[in-house]
Amino acid sequence: MPDILQYCKGRKLETFKSGAVLISQGGNERRLFVLAEGQVEVLREDTQVSYIDEPGSVFGEMSVLLDMPFSATVKALSTVKAYVIDDSLAFLGSRPEIALELAALLARRLYYTTSYLVDLQQQAAGRREDLDIVDKILAQLVQSPDDAKAKKKK
Repeated sequence: MPDILQYCKGRKLETFKSGAVLISQGGNERRLFVLAEGQVEVLREDTQVSYIDEPGSVFGEMSVLLDMPFSATVKALSTVKAYVIDDSLAFLGSRPEIALELAALLARRLYYTTSYLVDLQQQAAGRREDLDIVDKILAQLVQSPDDAKAKKKK
């Protein structure tokens, strides 16, 4: 994914010290970050859910694309240099290549998440009722946001 870095040239590159919070869960800034160097961790409810160290990696995209608060905290594990993009939607729409890179990233994440949930579901089949949540998560992954809204209204 390093190709996305070429589209960031001329944008603001910020440096964050180790321990700095780049994104706070629940925040509404709608900023997009593109990692230039360093390592960050993604935390949800104080649990690490991801580790990112590949230059060109994007984070903050879910908040931007879904027009919702940040779903996780992103914290620097080392000195981090990242492009901070305030005009996120304009940036994503400026070149089809950027949108394709982001679509590929999201598709990879969904593939690995779904594979993990299916493995977990198969391992837990019939063992514990509290793991039925996996079935519910898988069902929601294939459900459109409009379907979910319709169910809530019932």
